[in-house]
Amino acid sequence: MTSSYPCLYSFRRCPYAMRARLGILFAELQVKLREITLKNKPPQMLAISPKGTVPVLQLLDGTVIEESREIMIWALEQQDPQGLLHDAVLHEANVLIDKNDNEFKHWLDRYKYADRHLDMTQTEYRQKGEVFLQLLEELLTKNSYLLGKGITLADIGIMPFVRQFAHVNRDVFYNLPYPNLQRWLQDWLQHPLFLQVMAKFQPWQDGDEVVVFPLSSIS
Repeated sequence: MTSSYPCLYSFRRCPYAMRARLGILFAELQVKLREITLKNKPPQMLAISPKGTVPVLQLLDGTVIEESREIMIWALEQQDPQGLLHDAVLHEANVLIDKNDNEFKHWLDRYKYADRHLDMTQTEYRQKGEVFLQLLEELLTKNSYLLGKGITLADIGIMPFVRQFAHVNRDVFYNLPYPNLQRWLQDWLQHPLFLQVMAKFQPWQDGDEVVVFPLSSIS
């Protein structure tokens, strides 16, 4: 029964939505997925989350979770078979995600849309963002993942934003002096769960068949 699944409003290319979907996949949960377009947001989503940003998760009891980090944590608190919410590094993971969300994202947006932010050049915006990349590179000189030998909340919470930064200009990114970060990102881009995260879906409209993410599509 499709009514037994929480409902996730998502947008494929949004890094916040990506990390929410990653959390759901690593938790081995399923949701009803409603892909949206930012120019034509469904009234059903706006009715439960007037701020109009994705991701938005509506639970079976009607509770609405509007922040991507909270969706990741909610999912992994249901079940966490790979131990991403590792108690020993959870504080460090949250500190890194705070830096990503509150500092790096600021410079990422200006680097990506430098033509809209004329106070600095695109190169200067990129260099501001690189302060965070340098921190990640240092962490990745010690381990395969940001906080150890295994994937943690930090990896899935930050990777979509590093991906977005890299894709502003791939040639520039892969010529920067961050070989460990580049390897980490490449590994993620080929990770089976990330490939599932990036599956394409048609924008949802009322009356469409229900898409159950990640495994099946049913009427």
